[in-house]
Amino acid sequence: MNYDAIFENNKKWVADKNAEDKDFFKHLAEGQNPEYLFIGCSDSRVTAEEIMGATPGDVFVHRNIANLVPNNDINSASVVVYGIEHLKVKHIVVCGHYLCGGVKAAMQSKDLGILNPWLRTIRDVYRFHKAELNAITDEDARYDRLVELNVEEQCVNIIKMAVWQKHYLSTGYPEVHGWVFDMKTGKLIDLKIDFVKILDSIREIYDLGTV
Repeated sequence: MNYDAIFENNKKWVADKNAEDKDFFKHLAEGQNPEYLFIGCSDSRVTAEEIMGATPGDVFVHRNIANLVPNNDINSASVVVYGIEHLKVKHIVVCGHYLCGGVKAAMQSKDLGILNPWLRTIRDVYRFHKAELNAITDEDARYDRLVELNVEEQCVNIIKMAVWQKHYLSTGYPEVHGWVFDMKTGKLIDLKIDFVKILDSIREIYDLGTV
């Protein structure tokens, strides 16, 4: 994309929005009240609003390499806390995608320097599910399954958070969802994460005194 074209595109976008609704930017400036927190990958092909059919103000978005929510990452934790406590989101979505470069890198026996600590989270997912993954003989299928399992484990990391437990157990929200975007078809796949069952199964260890 040509650099100067970005600003021309912006002018056209502003004109189109004003033509559709003359108060669009007035309402936009009044504040945000999104129902969704979307945690996705930084991959340039996976843009939250585009694949969801959403508009500005609909989705609170956080993106990083391989859509991770590591237990020791203050960045993603801050986003979750803000989304729950201040924006009162009703849904938290972790969205991965097939052909994820971060997941692919984590499958390789290779020193990737500064990326090693970040990718260790995905390698831990592989370790947790080693038997299932190693039983998949087709490498591409194993890669796709790791993408799905990574999404599931990041959902579990959210469910382990005290801020989520506190709000969910007192209000019934936010619900936690795991999705995968298939860029070969353009389709979003709902992994049907049973977050209530997960919470029940882990509370013996991860009950953080929230009730």
